[in-house]
Order: sequence, then C-alpha cells, then structure tokens
Amino acid sequence: MSIEVLVPTLPESVADATLITWHKQVGDSINKNEHLVDLETDKVVLEVTAPEAGILSKILKSDGAVVTGGELLAVLESATGQETPAQVVADEPKSSEIPLSPSVRRLINENTLDPAEITGTGKSGRLTKTDVLEHLNKKPESPAAAEPAQAAPIAETKTELTPEPSKPITNISAPASNLRPEQRVAMTRLRAKVAERLLQAQQNAAMLTTFNEVNMQSVIDLRNQYKTRFEQKHAVKLGFMSFFVKASIEALKKFPAINASIDGNDIIYHGYYDLGIAVSTPRGLIVPVLHDVDQLDFAGIEKSIADYGEKARAGTLSYNDLQGGTFTITNGGVFGSMLSTPILNPPQCAILGMHAIKERPVVENGQIVIRPIMYLALSYDHRLVDGREAVQFLVTIKECLEAPAHLLLNI
Repeated sequence: MSIEVLVPTLPESVADATLITWHKQVGDSINKNEHLVDLETDKVVLEVTAPEAGILSKILKSDGAVVTGGELLAVLESATGQETPAQVVADEPKSSEIPLSPSVRRLINENTLDPAEITGTGKSGRLTKTDVLEHLNKKPESPAAAEPAQAAPIAETKTELTPEPSKPITNISAPASNLRPEQRVAMTRLRAKVAERLLQAQQNAAMLTTFNEVNMQSVIDLRNQYKTRFEQKHAVKLGFMSFFVKASIEALKKFPAINASIDGNDIIYHGYYDLGIAVSTPRGLIVPVLHDVDQLDFAGIEKSIADYGEKARAGTLSYNDLQGGTFTITNGGVFGSMLSTPILNPPQCAILGMHAIKERPVVENGQIVIRPIMYLALSYDHRLVDGREAVQFLVTIKECLEAPAHLLLNI
C-alpha cells in the first residue's frame, strides 16, 4: 500500500516553502513520525515526519524545490511481510532516535558524528549546537581530514550578518599568497525576508532615532541583592531584560502612540502590549513575541525569554511564537555594541535598542564619580510619533531604571 508524504498546511500568511534537506534516501526503512525532510519558510523551519511506517520508495521533490501546502513530497510503501522498521530499530539503535534541531542535524551529518556520543545540555537532555561544536573541538582530527573538518564548525558559528556556506571551501592546500577564495550561496528564505522587511522599513517610514543614557547602578544593586533568592524560587536567572520590558510597558502606557501602528490612512492604537524580543540565530534575526507581557511578573518575563531563546537556537519556534508584536526591544549590548540605530520592525512604529554597560565618569552632586552607564536608542516612525513623545518615552524608561521603585510601586 502506498502512503503519501505531503507538505503540511502552511499558515495563511505563508505562500510557499523551500525544501532544505532530505534526511532519508530511497530504500530506507521509516518509522511512523520519523523525521524525513526540512522545509524552510520566511520565519521558521518545518520538520515533516512520516505519517506511517514503511519504506521510502519515491522522492518527488529535491533539495531547493519550492513547494506549497498539500503538495506531494514522497511516497512510502507499507513494509507488510518484511521486518518492520520498529524491529530494525530495536535490534540496532539509530542516531535518528535522538530529537535534533535542523541546525544541529546539519552539523551532525556534515561531520559524520554519532549523536549518542555527545552529551546534551539543552532541555530534557536535548543536543544544542554548542554541544556539537564543543565535541568537534575536543575530537582528534586525522591528518587526511584535518582541514575539511575545520570548515563546518567555523561556518556554523558565523553571525547572522554572513550567509552560512552550504559546503566548506576546499582547495586550501595552495600557497597562502594565492588564496582568493569566494563562494556563491543562495539566500535563505529567512535572510531574504529580513532583507525585504528592512528595505520596507527604510522606504516606507520616516524613521528617526533619539538617544539617552541610563545609570544602571540601581538595577545592578537590586539584581545582585536578590538574584540568588530569585533563581532559587523561580528556577530562572534574573537578567536585565525583564527590567527593560517592565520599564517599556510603563512608558508605552504613558505614550500610546508608540504602541500604535499605521494602516493606510488609519492609526491603530493597540490596547494590549505584545513585545518582540530580537534574537540572533545562525539562520538570521528572529523576533519572538511576548504576548500580553503587561500581565507577566519579572519571573514570567524571564522564563518566557529563556524559553524563546532556547527554541530559537534549536530551530523549534512556531508561527504563533512569531506573530503579532506592537513594540520591539533589541539588545546589541550582548555583542559589545556601544551605540547603534535599530531599524523598525514593520508595521510597528518604534523599537528600543539596548547597548553594552560601560563604566564612565559622570557628575553627581558636583562630584565626578564612576557609574555603569548604558546608552539607549529609540528609533521611531516620525509620521506617527513626534519628537517630544519619543524623547519623553526614553526619559520615562530612564527614570524607571534609575529608580526601580517606579516599577515595583507602579508610580
């Protein structure tokens, strides 16, 4: 009996997907719900699994093919009368039994590794990309394969500003003076969508940026005083982001235009607060959204951010995790950025940029003292937000952070 493997139903906002990688070949025995192929959309990578057990008899779409919802990808043949895939797995365990994200699986396949030999540090023992890279760094290399083996982990650890090569660059035995390698790779769907939206923001909005600085001493003192008890009680670390999220909510309540968006000739004022938190991943920039974040306490915010960060790195974010958003926060400080002008995330009309905390001399009560200072940047659409509102918005955030009692007492 033939079993069809179809492209899953795509969300309404997604027209098609690109087939990235087949993880099985024709003739392979397949278990029910075993991972077969990865499909990349504008936002996430979808893992297509086998609807039933069988043997893969036909692959109808090759790597790089553009497919739509319901389209036929492959055909399985029922394994009736043969040793079932389940029995094969029972006799000889396969590495595919271990759940892997697309990026981790790519590293595993490129370097011919056995996932069972790598200790996972992710949730429920799941393997992360860091686990695989650390295993590669510890693994002794054979002389014949020393150079190619280096290429894969280097490609995987590049920032989102550099496209990830699909194959390592070889021909590296030539003299160094003659090395002028280059490689042409197609943009990923995510990178193409990010590029499209960034151009849209610059072309369709009157974007300006205003700056301010905040003395982080009070937040640092409060965090140092309670971070151990906080982690013991809530099983999550107390970071700086929850303070900025809380401060942003207070500022958005005072200046609702910054939480609004433009739709044609109309202004939509949102009576809720869905904050996007920009996350850098090997595939590119992703902005998961904390919905109704004004209803969360500090622990709820930190847990949500930690969960989204882990899912983003593992490539398991869903469409619901990325939908909506009325305001965005991006933290370039984790990479050492001192100052930047963040670009709007349409259709939102403002985005807050955080930066590195540096000790700087400041004047307090006529005395020069050293304080931990962070520069803040607010990029906004001047069609909707006036300069006065933008400046006062940042001042409100500054006041909340320099006197955290504002956040605790709601004053």
